[in-house]
Amino acid sequence: MARPSLIATILLALLLFPFPANRAGARERPPNIVLIVSDDQGYRDLGCFGSDEVKTPQLDRLAREGIRLSSFYVSWPACTPSRGSLLTGRYPQRHGVYDMIRNEAPDYGKKYTPAEYDVSFERIGGMDRREILLPAMLRKAGYVSGIFGKWDLGTLQRYLPLARGFDDFYGFCNTGIDYFTHQRYGASSMYRDNQPTSEDQGTYCTTLFEREAVRFITQNHDRPFFLYLPFNAPHGASSLNPSIRGAAQAPDAYKAMYPELLGQTQLVPGTRYGKPAMVPSPAKRRLEYAASITCMDDAIGTVLDLLDQYQVADNTIVIFFSDNGGGGGADNSPLRGRKAWMFEGGVRVPCIVRYPGRVPAGSRSNEFLTSMEIFPTLLSEVGVRLPRGLVLDGHDMMPVLTAAEPSPRSEMFWQRKDDKAARVGDWKWVESERGNGLFHLAEDIGEKNDLSVENPQKLREMKQHFARWQQQMDNAAPRGPFRDF
Repeated sequence: MARPSLIATILLALLLFPFPANRAGARERPPNIVLIVSDDQGYRDLGCFGSDEVKTPQLDRLAREGIRLSSFYVSWPACTPSRGSLLTGRYPQRHGVYDMIRNEAPDYGKKYTPAEYDVSFERIGGMDRREILLPAMLRKAGYVSGIFGKWDLGTLQRYLPLARGFDDFYGFCNTGIDYFTHQRYGASSMYRDNQPTSEDQGTYCTTLFEREAVRFITQNHDRPFFLYLPFNAPHGASSLNPSIRGAAQAPDAYKAMYPELLGQTQLVPGTRYGKPAMVPSPAKRRLEYAASITCMDDAIGTVLDLLDQYQVADNTIVIFFSDNGGGGGADNSPLRGRKAWMFEGGVRVPCIVRYPGRVPAGSRSNEFLTSMEIFPTLLSEVGVRLPRGLVLDGHDMMPVLTAAEPSPRSEMFWQRKDDKAARVGDWKWVESERGNGLFHLAEDIGEKNDLSVENPQKLREMKQHFARWQQQMDNAAPRGPFRDF
């Protein structure tokens, strides 16, 4: 039998130096999660990523208190498939939404009647109901989940957030709206939970998403919560009006913060829908774009301040990134291309992560990471086991964020219709309508020097890597709405 003095010594040691618990249990409760996604924001369009024009003091603060990820990618160069991947941890070709759920007729000036819209693909399409989304998994750990902003994964009730694991929803369901009318090319688009609403029509939508985020945190700060805040800023306004379409929208107070742009000509002669029209000038596109980002930045600051007020900031993971590369009015330098392109400017995005006590403040990483890492990282951090048989395309990136390990990711692939791209190590291959080439990103982040002729063997290898990935995706369990099964 152990001597009493030895037993006492062991008990004292256990009290002073307890065995490590699981990650969630090491804190008083699992960490809160705030996931903030901007819409079509340029790689350079934050102060902390090099902009001396766009005012983002709150995001700059977040970067000072966390880590900047400068080699962070999304799974698709435009909205819907990218958003599906960040919530599932899977390639678009695996989760099924590998193209946009949108109507193309408004591109030609068509305004749907309500009856026409109700049977259009934008209205009836949605993510396959067999897909498992992040909030449904977090619910197993006792989380309450809210989404306020852009959903973009289906508008029928069976596809809406409350059917996918969220408990609270206020926002719109498709790819874009008018920031003030909340209509998408004339069709009302704002929802509260499962019901359409026009209660706030006329109020700037970023302000509304901020209001709902404040309400959600206020109501749930004393329990584990997941706040998903997908702003539509700085996406172009989805208005049929030629003088509005083609630019974002921002409140006058924020536009006044950019007098050098505000003083320039705002509308110029152009064409829209094949007819002459007055359209936004380049200066107006940049003005509305930059001002909408600064307004969003203020809303983000409100959320950060509220976390401080309720003394939960130290136990909250905050992640920010753009859903894809910057669109109209954006500055993606030093990257080539923009939204919808397979070059870096379409798929590499600014990302910031803050997690006090785990992620070193003021740090920066150029490790190869993607939005598909978010799903497994968060579930690992809160101690939720993955369902048996679920195939993920991401990995737990927390060891990378804490600077404990390099990223295990060595490759990434993209496909949009006939456009293709692959990154393997530091090599990038693009075959697309916008251009082709083989590039070495470590020496040529701007993809200016096509090395295809000098490196035919590497070009063949990149195409072989892509073909193997494509075969894997073809062999994956089929998911709607596009696959034939």
